[in-house]
Amino acid sequence: MKKTLFAISLAMMFAAPVSAQIAARIPANAQKIIDAYPDMHLSYSDNAIVFPDGTKITYDDGVQKDFVTMLDNSDVEDMFSMTYDTTVVEPAYLNDCGRSRCEALFKKMYGNSAAEVQKNLVKIEWFGQQLPITKVNGVNEKLQAVYQELKQKPELKKFLLQASSFYWRQVRGANRLSAHSYGIAFDINVANSNYWLWSNKGKGETDHIKYVNRIPLEIVKIFEKHGFIWGGRWYHYDTMHFEYRPEFLP
Repeated sequence: MKKTLFAISLAMMFAAPVSAQIAARIPANAQKIIDAYPDMHLSYSDNAIVFPDGTKITYDDGVQKDFVTMLDNSDVEDMFSMTYDTTVVEPAYLNDCGRSRCEALFKKMYGNSAAEVQKNLVKIEWFGQQLPITKVNGVNEKLQAVYQELKQKPELKKFLLQASSFYWRQVRGANRLSAHSYGIAFDINVANSNYWLWSNKGKGETDHIKYVNRIPLEIVKIFEKHGFIWGGRWYHYDTMHFEYRPEFLP
């Protein structure tokens, strides 16, 4: 009996340090992905984000990329090469945190075709509209919570009407899918919004551009509270745009 108790005590002594060592081997940003999407039951092993069915998504492909290449061919690590900053009025040059997406990761979570994504779309109420949004990761519930808060602020309604959501397509002029393809993105009223190419015609991805925004930050803060980042915090701004990316938010 004493030997059994001694063995149990010995195991308990070494269990915590071993667990701590394992946790220390997980890159901090890989852990952010794991924590941000608990419904996925993700883990990390051998430089990969691992899904319960054994699918592995490379965390760091080891390739040094310029800004445009990173946008089109992002691995998981690349997504965290910029910081989502809620403290500044105008984003810093080329700070587009969230604009780069690891397509393999998002296709695995939400669907690798329009038909696959559509299987998980549900309609949510939005100021007289019924809009499709994915139920994966509870995105529909998070957006419905945003709606419930914004309903209490009628003075903001004009910015929120004529919204749009799911649309399987590539980003215009680029070789990557729009976040709308996954059912996680949401655009509010275009008439009161600004997009970087509209205000900076003929400019390229690495050119210096003028920042313009008309969306009240009160709206932005409510979306961010529920896990949605805002395209107005990108240097290449898209002020109508919100997408569910809780990995970048506290």
